[in-house]
Amino acid sequence: MAHPLELPGWRHVYSGKVRDLYVPAEGDSPDRMLVVASDRVSAFDHVLEPGIPGKGVLLTTLSLWWFGRLAGADGGRSIPNHLVAPTEPIPAEVAGRSMVVRNLEMLPVECVVRGYLTGSGWAEYRAQGTVCGIPLPDGLSDGDRLPEPLFTPAYKAPMGEHDENISFEQTVELVGAERAAQLRDLSLEIYARAARAAEGHGLILADTKFEFGVDADGVLTLADEVLTSDSSRYWDAEAWRTGTTPTERMASFDKQIVRDWLAANWDKTGTPPELPDEIVERTAARYRELLQLLTAA
Repeated sequence: MAHPLELPGWRHVYSGKVRDLYVPAEGDSPDRMLVVASDRVSAFDHVLEPGIPGKGVLLTTLSLWWFGRLAGADGGRSIPNHLVAPTEPIPAEVAGRSMVVRNLEMLPVECVVRGYLTGSGWAEYRAQGTVCGIPLPDGLSDGDRLPEPLFTPAYKAPMGEHDENISFEQTVELVGAERAAQLRDLSLEIYARAARAAEGHGLILADTKFEFGVDADGVLTLADEVLTSDSSRYWDAEAWRTGTTPTERMASFDKQIVRDWLAANWDKTGTPPELPDEIVERTAARYRELLQLLTAA
């Protein structure tokens, strides 16, 4: 992984798989951070080479668009988020792919909502008839819409370890009964609002994941990226309706192209192979197309 950029006025404190975090260079107790989205791409818990050109700008632009809608632009109630107005210009080196945000106490739960049966959920359903331990009706197929969206949380493991699916009861143990219920209800509300918006643009929001923190006043606050091509599965609604195979039905606007290529060309041991130019270009094109479709008037 490349070394993080040196940014005037900011001090690097952390790099995840695809994002870099900075705090103001001055002061010991920062109340805000700079979140920089890189062009790095990850799959199966590995950062891959090369990155996806322009990905950081595309994902940041989409996150900002969704934060705006969820703040009431879609006619729904305003959901608190972590964005703050910058008090100084964002460094030119990261303009377009950065957000200045409040420093929150992040909760150790990844809030996954699944509206359709696919991915690891489909594998579990075939084996056990459940998704994250939740029983489902018999006779469902890969890509089918679920009877109702499911809240399937995961424990955010420390850096270098795998996130772990957990039950709602385990979520209660981690954050308490009241906070767990808030996480579940707010996640399902955001998913429902986003799925309706996506449907209006010819898209299906198959599943997504949210992260939340708590501010100094104890308010539950939507954080990190939201409803992007990296944190969500988006499908073409017309292809889903008319397709006769899972591949035809789940025409995706996310990094599924990368996942599929890697699954077919790597046994998940050792270092992943480099992504071919064609896979990189196709993925970048789908990211761009999703942004255009969603944000079109």
